[in-house]
Amino acid sequence: QVQLVESGGGLVQAGGSLRLSCAASGSIFSINAMGWYRQAPGKQRELVADITNEGSTNYADSVKGRFTISRDNAKNTVYLQMNSLKPEDTAVYYCNANYYSYLRRLLNSWGQGTQVTVSS
Repeated sequence: QVQLVESGGGLVQAGGSLRLSCAASGSIFSINAMGWYRQAPGKQRELVADITNEGSTNYADSVKGRFTISRDNAKNTVYLQMNSLKPEDTAVYYCNANYYSYLRRLLNSWGQGTQVTVSS
């Protein structure tokens, strides 16, 4: 079983910055990719950004140029630096890990979510 522990959410004014962190622990042989998703009230969960083990990144169009995803493979930790935040970025942000277990099964795990609120 894998646990993803997120931190760094909070309340910020428009134009401000926040940095989210997510640390993975547990029965992990290797992590294939990690990412951040978000879900605003009344909306579906959507991909914000993800990063592969090799460092390739992918961003939602709405956050390109403002958000940066990075990863520390040695610590099984992924970060999301969020700059120039907008009220429409308000959502619960979820960490996701796509990983291989010790039995070499490809599995997926979610964090509990962290609230990001951007005031206008």
